[in-house]
Amino acid sequence: MKLLHTGFAAALCCSLIATNVSSKELTAQRDATPYISQQVAAARAERISEVEYDLDFTLTEQQFSAISKVSFELSDTKQPLSLDLNQAVITSFAINGKQVYPNYNNSYIKLNPRLLNSGSNTIEMAFTRQYNSDGEGLHRFVDPIDGKVYLYSHFEPAAAQQMFAVFDQPDLKATYNLSVTAPKAWTVISAMRETSVSEQGEQRRWLFPTSPKLSPYNFSMHAGPYQEWTDNSGQYPLRLFARQSVAKQVDEKDWFNYTQQGLTFFDDYFDIPYPFKKYDQILVPDFLYGAMENAAAITFSESHFLSNSEMTATEKQRLASVIMHEMAHQWFGNLVTMKWWNGLWLNESFASFMGTQATSQIDEFSHAWRSFYAKNKQDAYHQDSLASTHPIEVPVATSQNAFDNIDAITYSKGASTLKQLNHLLGEKVFQKGVQHYLAQYSYQNAELKDFIASLEQVSKRDLSQWSQDWLYKAGVNTIQAEFTCSNDRISSFSLKQTAPRGLPTLREQKVQLGLFTQGRNRLYHNISVPVTYSGAITEVKQVIGLHCPALVYPNYQDWGFVKVSLDPTSFKAAQANLSSVKDPFLRSMLWQSLWDSVENGSLSLNDYMGTVLINLPGERDLTILEQVLTSLSNARIYLDKMAPINQGYAKKAIRAIEQMSLRKVMVNKGNRDIQRRWFDTYIEFSRSKNALNHIDSLLKQTASIKGIEIDQDLRWKMVIHLNRYGHRNARYWLDIERSVDNSDSGQKSAIAAEVIRPAPANKQRWLSRTQQATNLPFAKVRTVMENLYPSEQKRLSAATAEQRLATLAELERSKDPVFMHSYNKSLIPTDCSYANANRLQQLIGSVESVESVESGQTQRALSDTSLRTLKEAAQYEQKCLLIKSKMKH
Repeated sequence: MKLLHTGFAAALCCSLIATNVSSKELTAQRDATPYISQQVAAARAERISEVEYDLDFTLTEQQFSAISKVSFELSDTKQPLSLDLNQAVITSFAINGKQVYPNYNNSYIKLNPRLLNSGSNTIEMAFTRQYNSDGEGLHRFVDPIDGKVYLYSHFEPAAAQQMFAVFDQPDLKATYNLSVTAPKAWTVISAMRETSVSEQGEQRRWLFPTSPKLSPYNFSMHAGPYQEWTDNSGQYPLRLFARQSVAKQVDEKDWFNYTQQGLTFFDDYFDIPYPFKKYDQILVPDFLYGAMENAAAITFSESHFLSNSEMTATEKQRLASVIMHEMAHQWFGNLVTMKWWNGLWLNESFASFMGTQATSQIDEFSHAWRSFYAKNKQDAYHQDSLASTHPIEVPVATSQNAFDNIDAITYSKGASTLKQLNHLLGEKVFQKGVQHYLAQYSYQNAELKDFIASLEQVSKRDLSQWSQDWLYKAGVNTIQAEFTCSNDRISSFSLKQTAPRGLPTLREQKVQLGLFTQGRNRLYHNISVPVTYSGAITEVKQVIGLHCPALVYPNYQDWGFVKVSLDPTSFKAAQANLSSVKDPFLRSMLWQSLWDSVENGSLSLNDYMGTVLINLPGERDLTILEQVLTSLSNARIYLDKMAPINQGYAKKAIRAIEQMSLRKVMVNKGNRDIQRRWFDTYIEFSRSKNALNHIDSLLKQTASIKGIEIDQDLRWKMVIHLNRYGHRNARYWLDIERSVDNSDSGQKSAIAAEVIRPAPANKQRWLSRTQQATNLPFAKVRTVMENLYPSEQKRLSAATAEQRLATLAELERSKDPVFMHSYNKSLIPTDCSYANANRLQQLIGSVESVESVESGQTQRALSDTSLRTLKEAAQYEQKCLLIKSKMKH
């Protein structure tokens, strides 16, 4: 720990004896890391209450300083107490008015209990700190276009300590009094709207009123010369902020339109007015995630929501759904907050469920639940089918592990579970239960049991078994209809439920049974029957005597979270009638059944792609088109990784998609959204000499496609693709676009184009730069990871595969969990071979069996997160090998 004022240190040296506490007593409380265990956090929360923060920041373009005061009530002074503050230079420190030398290890300050009171306490300090460049704490970004500096904070799960001294855990809610001195051109944004802004020479002084009680991760502060848009047409004042250099890429009308509709919807649904006095949204660069629900000052990733041309319908829906997701958090997460990180899933699941529900109320997105099914739910089914699956509710040992289970189970399976509970209890009952929960725990912390108790109280139903089956046990079930007919009438009908090996739980839920009869040219919807099923077999007597169906879909309209296995009769009907099914939701589900059949080995990839080539060209529904084209992208990756086996077929199949895509681009010039989606697919599948030359000519503007505007985003996509396949003009276009577009997104695209070039020396250089210390911001390092080894560069990936696996443990010792998550996702090798599958299994076995002992604690060589990713990679290899074995030669 470094002090700036030597006089301060000398004056306080005598106090070291007074503040000395045995190291054994202190280390029993916490280790020397910034992370805190659930046990230590719970013990701290038991002793502390009525926390208040007075924060006075002075911001410059290079670093920041602060005077920070923490006031709190303490129940006893028997044990040491820690106050979190990460990597700061403390210049003065006082406990209850007494200046002392802080016992500080750069992660937290150890407070001597003999200087604390049973009752009211105040800790005051002054410090300086560097800004962050990794997207956490107080992040600093220098705009490469105009050199302007922008700041934004990101505190989840426990990074508020990187900006001020704090009890950094969710169940110690506090009020915040904020004052900020910043450059004159800057705007300062926080949870509250400023009460005054005064001139102080080249600076301005911003004063903010006291905030409501918030968990540390919900508080925020952002500053810089942001462009501002306002809308005061609704009940709550709205503001939108973005960097000046990207302001032209923001359509504020859509932002305000969706935000106003969302606030109206949630006010009505929750029956509690929006809990904060204003609603700000800030577009920020280098963001680690899609968005973050800071109270009344929500941050959004620029990379997801900026556009150089008019947004497509898909992009608008994504914007609306993320706005609604973060808005739902203002009640469920900010107003009422989990006690510990094991409750994070409920925050995210509820926001995903309610966000989709709110989005579906906007006329242009009435199909939002179909989109959820086609994307989010399939991600959840996939994640829940992996060897690394986990229950929705899982223990979280420390704040370092808070994001270990942030995945499609946390978000989409949880949301699907809430959706089917909504059907099981009834929509009005579920809504009343939510209202009861929010009203009872407003501005407090709560646990899962509190939420369930509110639903039980309103529904008059015991949900203990439901909770055990759905929230504490992993795995996704499958249902299939079993029926017989006599004289064209159903004589017996039941639903058969199965569970995956090793995860035997059979669950209860309510689904809608859809029965369809065969007409001359298409299937007709005969009847829908709500059915609550449980156990292995559930008889459905209410359909006996109805016309014998040509197709049965046991989860019609997608009420339940369950995979559907079509019975043989229904499977044949699905294949024969796919393009003529009028109901878009059913059509989407039948397409999904065919792709699921490829991945479980019951349908060959050849047959699936043949079905796509016949049926997809006539598809006019954008959601289904997106769904099937996504499956085609996955099919392309499988084919790439199978090389050199099936390469003759792969080349023909990819060429067929390339040609089909271009034809669809040409004929859809009157439908911008569909045309653009097909054009993206054309770029993705272009490998032939003619197609790559065509892309080159589009960049030269010696060729054009009516209806397609080649904006800067598309130019970069095309340049990256030409570099990916080593086109003769690829380097030329990279140099041209880099000179034209020096924006942040342009710099990242240039890195992607550079990294993706298929040259061994190039790959090794960028891999080394990724693994070693680098001056690149993490957002750009992540761009390197994501583009280093595309699927068709199998040999280049194989050349460093051993190195990447051998250095995993070493990397974990030097890199943080955020880095390792991206590294593992992009750079653990898969190549659809028995050799690599065995290599991964051997590494998994060695990690699980060989443990090292460090500091008296038994630890694995790899974290649970890395081990999980290895298992997922090994399972992917097995799936790819199964698909390869079913290919028709």
